[in-house]
Amino acid sequence: MKIAFIGGGNMATALIAGLVKNLGAGAQVHVVDPNADAREKLAAQYGAATSASIDAAVGACDVIVLAVKPQQMRDVAAALAPQLAQLTQLNNGPLVLSIAAGIRSVDLSRWLGGYGAIVRTMPNTPALIGMGITGMVATSGVSGAQRAAADSVMRAVGETVWLDDEALIDPVTAVSGSGPAYVFYFLEAMQAAAVEMGLSAEQGKALALATFAGAAELATQSSESLEVLRQRVTSKGGTTHAAITSMEAAGVKPAIMAAMRAAAARGRELGEELGAD
Repeated sequence: MKIAFIGGGNMATALIAGLVKNLGAGAQVHVVDPNADAREKLAAQYGAATSASIDAAVGACDVIVLAVKPQQMRDVAAALAPQLAQLTQLNNGPLVLSIAAGIRSVDLSRWLGGYGAIVRTMPNTPALIGMGITGMVATSGVSGAQRAAADSVMRAVGETVWLDDEALIDPVTAVSGSGPAYVFYFLEAMQAAAVEMGLSAEQGKALALATFAGAAELATQSSESLEVLRQRVTSKGGTTHAAITSMEAAGVKPAIMAAMRAAAARGRELGEELGAD
């Protein structure tokens, strides 16, 4: 599988590293990035071929990963469209895989001259250490083989969840795309409280991180629901019960749910703003 990356930033680098490690695809990766330092680094570390602009080598790939900022996508699509038009005439079009937030498939297809083989994804930053999870949705023009190729690319940096409706990408964004920030926010609060109660910042951070990581792994391995796991730690009248009661009184759970709804709504707004003519 030959894979082209348009954009060589952090997420693209994570994907390339995962592909090289898991699929041995280093020699089959081509990266387009205007930054010479980024190109040199990717070539040196992963054996990737590189270029400063979209060229014929991109069109020769089986998968083209669009890994640029959402605000840059329209210009990138305009540069890529002529290549795809030629390949479509030859019945040899590649899969276009977008990891850009907010860019709807219908708009990307329009910018690409009506191109139909598109998979839209929403990865998250734990992909940088191979522990990401990516929501994915395919357009009707994506073949079974292309769907499998898209899945293998994103599984190089974590798990994948396929969706039947692109509208669900916005909730995925709210849960997992933005989710790492919620975790860091909660960890910040735990560390701050630890310091307030007399522990050092280092001790508070170590305790909070280990607790979060351990609890998440316990939930992953357990067949019990999250509610049951929480209840088993919350003995009535005990310390955990006091903490949960305080959170309930403060409306923490409704506040978190409202925040996630706000994230999903902003995702829909971004799609409308970036896709507007």
